[in-house]
Amino acid sequence: MRNYCLNIAGYNIRVESAEDGPEIVPAERFLRNICSCADYNILIKVHSGAFVLPEESERVFIAPYIVEIKGIKTKRRDNFWSVYKYQADLFIATNFPYSSPNKKAVLKFSLTTREWDLWIAGAGDACDPFEYPLDGFVLYYLTAINGDIMIHASGVNIDRHGYLFSGISGKGKTTMANLWDKSGARIIHDDRIILRNTSSGYRMFNTPVYNDDKPLESSLDKIFIIDHGTSNKLLPVKGASAVSQVMANCIQHNWDSEIIARLLGSVSIMCSSIPVYNLFFRPDRSVIDHILENE
Repeated sequence: MRNYCLNIAGYNIRVESAEDGPEIVPAERFLRNICSCADYNILIKVHSGAFVLPEESERVFIAPYIVEIKGIKTKRRDNFWSVYKYQADLFIATNFPYSSPNKKAVLKFSLTTREWDLWIAGAGDACDPFEYPLDGFVLYYLTAINGDIMIHASGVNIDRHGYLFSGISGKGKTTMANLWDKSGARIIHDDRIILRNTSSGYRMFNTPVYNDDKPLESSLDKIFIIDHGTSNKLLPVKGASAVSQVMANCIQHNWDSEIIARLLGSVSIMCSSIPVYNLFFRPDRSVIDHILENE
């Protein structure tokens, strides 16, 4: 395949293999997002081989590779991916933890252009241009450019009401999604969600993480910052406290003050119109009844 288009969270992402590029093969988790598009939000041209960063580029961020096993975070590698800056261009150089150690990539882009370049080395004759972690980079910077929000959360829709449950790892996002699923709600996702302010109000969209993911979206009516408790308790949160708690769970690269300010502005506007609550809950059906009774 030499080109295809994905629609994820309402973004049209066109991928083309350059003349020097490999065959591009979407992974199973992206197959339901393939679409035809006359226009695109971004075009990514995929090249084969290594890319040499400009000598004067500055590394502005470095991320280690950290895995979480039974709630314990362990660093596996010091240099997982890095962000470099040269003039108006940004570069993300990354490894691939689930592939050959010889496979590497560089994504070249900017926050003002719609055409990006991706070089992949060590991939052979065919590759998935959105192999982890590239998918997250593309989606994150799309949200940054468009003033949208990418967040670790589970989202559900029941009776045309959309609820977002967010919190750090271990606080119960997946548990909450499973409880609502058993109660007949539609599960938007239980891991990585994009929030957008649309002409019809705030909406939440899933992103492809699992092989059986299909595009889903919902209105966003309430946000819950969750934690385990001995009883179910809802506490309204407003103002700076609501903004800071939502920000703490947003996916963000904190190396650029302009990007941080843009995200802070987007979260502040959202929290001024969407109710935010602290939710302490018991992991059973009673928490659903408690939320619906306080609707």
